[in-house]
Amino acid sequence: MGGVHPPENKFAEKASIEVLPPPKTVFIPLSQHLGVPAVPVVEKGDEVKTGQLIAKGEAFISANIHASVSGKVVKIDLVTDSSGYRKKAIVIQVEGDEWADGIDLDIPLVKECQLGREQIVQKINENGIVGLGGATFPSHVKMMVPTGKKAEYLIINGVECEPCLTADHRLMLEKGEEILAGISIQMKALEVDKAIVGIEANKPDAVEHLKNLAGPYPGISVEALEVKYPQGAEKQLIKSLLGREVPSGKLPIEVGCVVHNVGTSFAVYEAVQKNKPLIERVVTVTGSSLKKPVNLWVRIGTPVIDLIEAAGGLPEDTGKVINGGPMMGKALNDLNVPVTKGTSGILVLTDEQAHRPPEQHCIRCGRCVTVCPMGLEPYLLAILSDKKRLEECEQERLMDCMECGSCLYICPSGRPLLDQMRVGKTRLGKLIRERSG
Repeated sequence: MGGVHPPENKFAEKASIEVLPPPKTVFIPLSQHLGVPAVPVVEKGDEVKTGQLIAKGEAFISANIHASVSGKVVKIDLVTDSSGYRKKAIVIQVEGDEWADGIDLDIPLVKECQLGREQIVQKINENGIVGLGGATFPSHVKMMVPTGKKAEYLIINGVECEPCLTADHRLMLEKGEEILAGISIQMKALEVDKAIVGIEANKPDAVEHLKNLAGPYPGISVEALEVKYPQGAEKQLIKSLLGREVPSGKLPIEVGCVVHNVGTSFAVYEAVQKNKPLIERVVTVTGSSLKKPVNLWVRIGTPVIDLIEAAGGLPEDTGKVINGGPMMGKALNDLNVPVTKGTSGILVLTDEQAHRPPEQHCIRCGRCVTVCPMGLEPYLLAILSDKKRLEECEQERLMDCMECGSCLYICPSGRPLLDQMRVGKTRLGKLIRERSG
């Protein structure tokens, strides 16, 4: 299966989740999910309440977006996001924290769901739930099993194999009952009677906690997995838990599985039982030089700098700030970019940690091939990508690359394998779309 064993550096694993107060202004991007950007349903000058729909996902693969705060829409404009590009966003000036009607925040834990399958999927859709493990795929689409396919297992990803990040770990410890109730809701929607929660063995407290809570929930089991990156990727998780291999270019449903993250399961619970949209999430803010690594409940649209301030401020020896973890995360060039539904962590690297070794010639050691979890040849794909030989990239399965960074991590020559393949995937993806019309 490949994979690597980078240092874990889970500095915030003992830090209980803290609530970060809403900022003075939020910047809510219309594209913070996989698929087509949402379409605004508010205008400049409108007063909105927390949880109110402000942009509608009108395409099949899209997601609704809701106000994470109450206040006034001051503009709908281009705002720099974590990718460094300027994209359309709704800017809200915060005025208090008045919630929209119909959201029941104070309802006690409800284990049983009285809604039918279609009603559950509708609730998930209405409340803008997306995958919180990183891909941000609209969750209601995953729940709509294609005709001719059959879901047998719901796989829940509690692995959190990315070094440094601890948001899912803390969520499992502090919101375990809600997560399990959310899993049972998803099982009902998918009409499956088996769900498996996979957690890496380096989180024994979370494994034990969820196992102890799972008793009253029929069909839900919890399994500890080998500590190896990228154990939490969909295809690797299915292989580890069930021994089934998802074919190249196919989705987990091809082998009877649907995969969701533990954070997504919690969001599903809140959406279905509380009618609460996805307007906040847990974000890990960490780094070896930070005064106080933390896990924070953060409203969507909050500037990243606010999170860093809550962790004690930006250290003097900062060399780079990463959106995500050290393996798959991307560097930020602006600390005022907003937190989105896909923001799992903010990692502050020192000058020394941010320094890349000088690039040297490939020594044909084959380590990148050995560690690739998808069975690819990164050294070759990087060359083909760099030379824009896209047809050959397609033949060598470049689009199967999950961008995990294992090849970059292990390369003794410091070659930018991941960077080259990312560029190649972008070019190849464009070619494929043009070819299909």
